[in-house]
Amino acid sequence: MKESITGCSKQELLNRLQVLQIHFSKYDHPVALTVEAQAKYVGHVKGALTKNLFFKDKKHRYYIVSALPDTKVDLKVLSQRLGLGKGALRMAPEEALGQLLQVPLGCVTPFALVNESARHVSLLLDQGFKNQECCFFHPLSNDTTISLSSIDLDKFLNSVGKAPAYVDLEAKPSVGKDHPPDLGFLVPSDGLILPNSLHNTGPVKNQDLDSLKPAGANAKAVKPSSSGTQNNKLVNVVKTPTSLTDPSTFIEEILEKTSSIVLTQTKEENIKQHGEELGAIVLDQIRRQLTMEFKNMATIFKNTAYTEGFHAGIHQLPRRL
Repeated sequence: MKESITGCSKQELLNRLQVLQIHFSKYDHPVALTVEAQAKYVGHVKGALTKNLFFKDKKHRYYIVSALPDTKVDLKVLSQRLGLGKGALRMAPEEALGQLLQVPLGCVTPFALVNESARHVSLLLDQGFKNQECCFFHPLSNDTTISLSSIDLDKFLNSVGKAPAYVDLEAKPSVGKDHPPDLGFLVPSDGLILPNSLHNTGPVKNQDLDSLKPAGANAKAVKPSSSGTQNNKLVNVVKTPTSLTDPSTFIEEILEKTSSIVLTQTKEENIKQHGEELGAIVLDQIRRQLTMEFKNMATIFKNTAYTEGFHAGIHQLPRRL
């Protein structure tokens, strides 16, 4: 029996993007389960299609890999670069889509990270996205496609406390004693244990898997390093705006937004027109214009605080004997 989908809906996601002032174009079309099917409906529109793959490792940690259709994703190499060993990555079971991402088959997308159940799912983005004017994704439903720039995608990810990580997915760096896994910092801290029945089911079927045939890798697999080298990579790659990590700056930003509205409304002509009622009018303007924005900012701050704590925990991991 399939799990019912109870996560964020397509319309709720689109509303959220509008609140975040993220610019996107929307295209409704018949259900499209594959990139090839999606191309029939939006292939004529300027932008890049994407393939979105859902993996798990042997410790039940989950990963979304979002890439351009022509990008070759070698699972053996990617597994080594994450520090998992050669054959640790496999396609996630179909039921995990509903349990973790809260989406049905054919709807894997970075936007699934809006759901609390997907908090610990890692996301690897193709660095090729940066060279595209815009990219196409399903907004939690495969009967619709939206296009947006990588900058706006980053804006969404930051809003859910997920620092964007763009990766050269076709790179094959050496991994060994003197070369720690370059993507080890993207391995989730904890496994997500699903019901036993899920671990015995087959992988998600996806026609995009033709591009996943491994080309072979001779690098020696090692476990993620806890040395300073890897920690430095974490600091360099995952950067969070100061306003989302420092309480004082966060409060200042709130005060600046509030002050801006107050100053705008308390002009001489408004004082003459409304008199003693101006205070109530200004308060109403603040509530109507900033309530949703403040709620969103508070959510971002909360999620970022969680993420920063997670990163700090990685820095403090004890050295193995």
